[in-house]
Amino acid sequence: MRGDGDGWITGPDGSRHWGKFGAAGLLLRAPLVDQTPAVLLQHRALWSHQGGTWALPGGARDSHETTAHAAVREAHEEAGIEIAEIRVRAEILTTKAASGWSYTTVIADTERPIPTVANRESVELRWVREADVTGLPLHPGFEAGWPRLRTTEVLLLLDQKVLPAEHAHLTRLSTTLPRTVHLPNDTCGWLRSVEILDAPTLTGRFASSTGHGTTVGVVTAVVTTDPAVIDRLPSTVVTLPPSMVLDWL
Repeated sequence: MRGDGDGWITGPDGSRHWGKFGAAGLLLRAPLVDQTPAVLLQHRALWSHQGGTWALPGGARDSHETTAHAAVREAHEEAGIEIAEIRVRAEILTTKAASGWSYTTVIADTERPIPTVANRESVELRWVREADVTGLPLHPGFEAGWPRLRTTEVLLLLDQKVLPAEHAHLTRLSTTLPRTVHLPNDTCGWLRSVEILDAPTLTGRFASSTGHGTTVGVVTAVVTTDPAVIDRLPSTVVTLPPSMVLDWL
């Protein structure tokens, strides 16, 4: 059944975008066997706008929908993705046109590359290793947003004081936990390692004058509410709210 969002919006420069109330797509990410991230991409049908290119399952948002609801609905219609199999992690506004039209990328995790069912809007659906995405002929809008959407490896250091008592004994979070992290600069991270430390050990990681406890090419993120820990963090380290981690437990 067609929704009330279907239709073209024309901007003052003559550019046209699909979706009377904007559009949204689902970036679904999962770990491969080697634990590197893959994303689900749609090879768009030749008859569609920008047909033959690769992008995300997505489409017009209806007037009553949130962007997350629209993206998940479209992924179900175009790829057979069930909402029970995924967990939404973040939303990033990737396009804002002069007409007021916008495209929001809704980012979600799943524990493994799940099977898909393509509808008539797809030539193919494929789980693509992140490192291989730019080797495909991408939809121009998706190509422009991809640098913000692809992940940077993240080492997460968690102050054990932010854990509920029943989880205080943990020394490492399970590798089956969701992996996508929405970073403060509105980009994405991929958890490859999570450590739970007491405050002295945590601050000790950054005591050295060389390296500051960080690794080249890896974002170090700390989850803590302790001002004494925060004051000792190098400027290269990002802090994340405890609410994000507690949502995983």
